Amino acid sequence: MTPIEQPLSKKEENRINDILSEPINYMQEEIHKRLHEINTFQCVDNELYLRGKDEYGKDFTLCFDAFNFLEWIDKEQIEYIKEQLIKYIQKK
Repeated sequence: MTPIEQPLSKKEENRINDILSEPINYMQEEIHKRLHEINTFQCVDNELYLRGKDEYGKDFTLCFDAFNFLEWIDKEQIEYIKEQLIKYIQKK
């Protein structure tokens, strides 16, 4: 009998069943990064790219669905960002 044809042990079978019954968690850890310095903007094939350096000086790229980005970032959001930035600048 080849290894593939050998039946699973009860322990192996139980482990497989345990793995299959576990909920799938694709986002186990949320990643927080800072795009510290933006130096490149590009939009190609419905993908919007912002490139620059992260908080450690390493190259970093953010990629957005361009259509979804425009749905979310509209005039109201831009005005809100400006207001918050003005508050930040006035505190300094």
